[in-house]
Parts: sequence; C-alpha cells; structure tokens
Amino acid sequence: MPRAGWKKPESDRRLSDLVSVGVLTRVFPPGLVDEVIAEAGRTEQRNRSLPARVMAYFSIGMALYSEGSYEDVLAQLTDGLSWASGWQEAYSPPSKSAIFQARARLGSEPLAALFERVAKPIGAEATPGVWLAGRRLVAIDGMCLDVADTAANTAHFGRPGVNKGEQAAFPQARVVALAECGTHAVFAAEIGTYSQSEATLTVPLLDHLEPGMLLTADRGFFSYALWRKAIGTGADLLWRVRTDKSAPKPGHVEDLPDGSWLAHLRGLTPAAERRQEPMLVRVIDYTIEDGRENPTTYRLFTTLLDPAEVTAVDLAAAYTRRWEIELTFDELKTHQRGPRTVLRSKSPDLVLQEIWGHLCCHYAIRSLMAEAATHCGHDPDRVSFVAALRITRLTLAHPGAFPP
Repeated sequence: MPRAGWKKPESDRRLSDLVSVGVLTRVFPPGLVDEVIAEAGRTEQRNRSLPARVMAYFSIGMALYSEGSYEDVLAQLTDGLSWASGWQEAYSPPSKSAIFQARARLGSEPLAALFERVAKPIGAEATPGVWLAGRRLVAIDGMCLDVADTAANTAHFGRPGVNKGEQAAFPQARVVALAECGTHAVFAAEIGTYSQSEATLTVPLLDHLEPGMLLTADRGFFSYALWRKAIGTGADLLWRVRTDKSAPKPGHVEDLPDGSWLAHLRGLTPAAERRQEPMLVRVIDYTIEDGRENPTTYRLFTTLLDPAEVTAVDLAAAYTRRWEIELTFDELKTHQRGPRTVLRSKSPDLVLQEIWGHLCCHYAIRSLMAEAATHCGHDPDRVSFVAALRITRLTLAHPGAFPP
C-alpha cells in the first residue's frame, strides 16, 4: 500500500534501472550479483525503491567514497538525480534512514559470497613479477581496521589495549588476506575479531592455496602445526622464521652447494607433534649488508629443496616481494579508505559488509589495472593505484563517458 502523499511517476523505471557503476560492472556483472543475492536468500519479496542489487553495488561504492554521506554515495551510483531527460517530475533520492534499512536487509553474506566467487589471482604467464621457478608468488599477512565506537561493535570485535591498562579509542576488526605479489590482487580473505590471531584466521585461507603457488609469510606466522597444514595443500612455502631462543630448531641433514642446507623439522610439543613424521625443509640463512655494525640475521624455511631449480640468493630476493602485500594494505587503508578513517558501520554485520565492499572495490580496481598493463605490455607495479582509483571514481560519476 503506497504511503500517504505518494505520487506514481510517469515512467515505470525503478532506481535499479538507473544505477550505473561504470567499471565495477565489468568485474561484478549484474547477473552474478543477482545470483549470489538469491543464493543468500536476500532477494526482495516485493518491489522496493532500493533493491538488493542496488545495495550490493552501493556497498562497493561506499569504499570508493568513504568520506561521503549515504546520499552522496548513492548520488554517485545513480545516473543523475532526476529521471531521464524529458520527464517532468523530479526524482528525490531515498533518505539516509531508507538506505540504512536497505543495507541491513542485504547484510554481509552476499558481499562475502560475491568476493569469493570473483576474486582469484589475475597474473598472466607473461606478467612481470608474478612467477618464480614456474610458481605463482603469493603472500599472506594481516591488518587491523578501526570500526565505529558502538557498544555492539565493541562487544563483537573488541579493542586493543594501550598503556596503563587503558583501551584504544576504537574497536578493531582483524583481516588476514592472500594476495598475488605481482599484481596486488587480494584473492582470499578472512575477517575476524581483534582477539583472533593471524594464525587462527590463516587456517581457513589455506583452502585457497594450490599446487603451483609459492606462499611467502613473515616470521609471525610460523608454527609446526600451521606449516604442516600448509604443505598439505600442495603449494610451496617460503617463510621467514624467528632466530631467537624461541625459534624452531631444525635438525641438520645435509649441506647444499649454494650455502643453504636441508633439515628435518618436527616440534617437541605437544605429544601428537612428536609422533608426526619429520618434515624436510631447506634452510637459508643470510644477512643484508646495509652499513650497520650488527646486521640482522634472516632465516627462511622453504619446501623448494633443489638449489639447481632455484638458488638461495634468488629465494632471499623473492622473499622481499612479500612486502607487496604490505603495499596492498596501504592502497586499501590509506588511499581507498582514507588515512585514519574509521569505518562508518555501527553494527557488526554491517561492518563486515563494509569490509567486504572494500575488498571487492580494491579487487575490481586491481583487475582493471592488470588488464591495462597487459594490454600495454607494462609491469602492473608501474601503474599508479592512486590514478586508477581516481579514474574509477570518475567513471562512476560520469558513466556515459565510458563503456560499461
């Protein structure tokens, strides 16, 4: 039943017909968006001014315009603020309250499913920086995002402690992700609470590894159990490990001609780990001469055992590419979201929706950057993310100037 005072427009076109999200529809086509919404059971049962598909694109659009209001974001996603040329009646966009309710109806599940269905490594065989010894170089790492300071978010996500028993100003969500080093494309992610460790969130991400990948990880990730699970995926590993008193103790097996050495790896605790078969690893110890009197000693464990296939020097150099995921997080947190910007959502499910929207947005931009770099024969690292972000925003604001 229509609201009092409501007047039917002369055209039967709905807001979903006017929404144009420019380049994003190339990566997340409307048919796929409708499909994941239906699978999540979020398809609307009656015609609404803000259907689920519109809100899915709106969630991605919020990542592009993180400092804009709901109304500003929706205005950028619609083909103008009025009906098509020649129509007499002006179009009034939905209120902030209506947009909030539509976001809540959609929830986070469709955005998570959309990312999982689309995101994958995008480097081609000839893409520079993607491969090492015939394996796709990928990295894993984590980041924390400040979320709105509400009772619901605090209870769900928690917040870090600071000095003298005080707590940080905002609750934080923890995100652990897998990214392709050569293209900065995040192809898998887990979102958890602040109290969940990176290692805990890593376990479900291992399902996204496969033979032909080489996974790099910093020293905070290693444990005997996690290493054993990771090698079970068939992917190769190149992880830095600690060198202090708490470091793993590999048992020497054989010296190799390039200065690395083979070792058996097996934990002493718990008892179940002691009963496991020892894992054969290749150990690479090295320092970097940077002018300091006491240079840091680095130790890498890898499953690439043959120095004839890839040398220790090449592996040490490849490990530095792990920093590409740090740069990826910087793109998302500093440039796309905005420096020191707090996520706006005030409930845990909408926080998850907002984070998945950011991941979808970043993946779409990186996909288009990789496509452009391949077309021009350039390294994707040579393409500016900031420039691509600006162009993407322009294509949303002026969709008619660019092909869909």
